[in-house]
Amino acid sequence: MLRNSIEGLITAVVVAAFCGLAPSLATSAAAQQPTVTRKVLRQRDLAIPGYTAALVAVDLPVGAREGKHTHPGTLIAYVQEGVLTLDYEGKPTATYKAGDTFSVDPGKIHEGINNGTTPIKVLAAFVVEKGKPITSQVK
Repeated sequence: MLRNSIEGLITAVVVAAFCGLAPSLATSAAAQQPTVTRKVLRQRDLAIPGYTAALVAVDLPVGAREGKHTHPGTLIAYVQEGVLTLDYEGKPTATYKAGDTFSVDPGKIHEGINNGTTPIKVLAAFVVEKGKPITSQVK
């Protein structure tokens, strides 16, 4: 009888400890999600009234996803490093490796994903209406 009580107590302590630890494990895992970074290297107004051009460096760590998004103008991109998987509204999923280029039409929902084992670096050029955000996330 004493043995059953001790085993029950040990089980209760282990379950309580795990339940107390589980939320911090979930928070820790969420905090470790890879983050896509975008750095505007150059942006300037164009001779075309009301338009601006931007050159942006995009880095996708291993396992990162950009999230579905759009651009108000055409995107032209050059993959510098890694292998990018691109989900693009109305087109089959495509894969681009270092040295490849691609474009995305204005307003088209798309998402870059790093399913590979190395980080991805992309150089992206945009021409957009002045005052509009270069990237808008889609819910």
